Amino acid sequence: MRFLNRSLRTVQLFTFLYVIVAVLYASHFFLISPLCTGLSFLFNHSLLPWYIWTPSLTDVSPSIQSSVVEWKSLEISLEYNLGYSQPFLIDGGLFLSKTLSCSMQPSRTIPYFYRANGTFDPDDITIATLITSNRFQVFRRLVERYQGPISVTIHVHNSPTHMQNLLESLHTLYTSSETMTTYVDVHLVIDSFDRQFNTWRNISRLFARTNFVLMLDIDFYICTDFRAAMRRSKSVMNKLREGAAFVIPAFEYVNYAAGVDQSAFPQDKQELLALVKSKRIRMFHASWGPGHNSTDYKKYYTASTGDIYKVTQYQSAYEPYVVFLKEGPPWCNERFIGYGGNKAACLFEMYLSGVSFYVLADHFIVHQNHLYEENVRKNERRYNRKVYLEFKEEMCLRYLKKYHTSGLPNGAQGLNAYHECKGIKNVERLTAEVSPPSPSDAASSSEYQILKS
Repeated sequence: MRFLNRSLRTVQLFTFLYVIVAVLYASHFFLISPLCTGLSFLFNHSLLPWYIWTPSLTDVSPSIQSSVVEWKSLEISLEYNLGYSQPFLIDGGLFLSKTLSCSMQPSRTIPYFYRANGTFDPDDITIATLITSNRFQVFRRLVERYQGPISVTIHVHNSPTHMQNLLESLHTLYTSSETMTTYVDVHLVIDSFDRQFNTWRNISRLFARTNFVLMLDIDFYICTDFRAAMRRSKSVMNKLREGAAFVIPAFEYVNYAAGVDQSAFPQDKQELLALVKSKRIRMFHASWGPGHNSTDYKKYYTASTGDIYKVTQYQSAYEPYVVFLKEGPPWCNERFIGYGGNKAACLFEMYLSGVSFYVLADHFIVHQNHLYEENVRKNERRYNRKVYLEFKEEMCLRYLKKYHTSGLPNGAQGLNAYHECKGIKNVERLTAEVSPPSPSDAASSSEYQILKS
């Protein structure tokens, strides 16, 4: 009897264990595994929540699945049977995460969330810009005014409420105008990091569909048709193809209220000069002269019609709005987060790489006044001031080494780096070890070159 009771208890124990295992297995198979799969999918696509698939958006949005980037072996490799005829495929999201690896991560980039249906001439000029959700109406005015290709990066906070509201507003904005659907390519960046301006600039430039871009802030109103004038000028277009950058001088109204209504902004240089003379308009950010004074506004005011003059007094805080070649010049350094030094860093490295700046003396843009987040700007500028000092030293060391190794400091390409870096602390000793520019090159660098359109 005792043996029978023991056997019964053993059977009951095994039965209990079997039930537990069966429940766990069933739970895993029917609940946990699908849940993990779903969570994994949501994690991989967490930056695009479920409402992307709602009927109101699916009919206008491109596929949210990652695109694929492919590489094919070169023909010469295939000829020697050292390549492979089938392309190597890599996930587009993975590729972009490496492309933008110096920016804050995790972050998801969606190129061409909306793609313009217009056809663009390769030699046209694309405005490469960035906007946040509170600047949509300003952007609308820019689009209607420019009537040309625009590549815009829009930052979306990775929170369901913000994304839903922004995507609905963006859909309304984009579909409300034929000009918008004809000319504007929209790229999304979805993450939790504010003001990664240089990352957003690089994305807009990378996915621009023309050979030339204008790096422009959204708050500027285009007053003159610089685009048509540049494209008509063979000398300007040749300079652009050679790697020069063209500055469009920037202005602002002295009175805040006067600078809000863009419909009253000047439409030609004579009207602008009258406003300058009456002290109603001045150089943009006049309180921070180094940002734009290398443009030499006195020269601009007196320049003859059709003149284009070279910037000869460059300094490292210079941050004009420029038209330049999309492919070739350095990209904006993505270590700069927030206000302060970000655009200047873009142009500083361009300058060290040998890019010359020329000013379009017939054209200008005017800032549309708005309130700033002064406390945020002050704190971020303080941080970026230190970052920029280190960045300048690093870039000087890098380019001086490049020119020294290639023997270019004696040539025109190395002149910018030589002259700019010799005054930077911790770099001047190295600059002294590099051969100085020849007198002929120095003379050509310092001349006040004039191009007639």
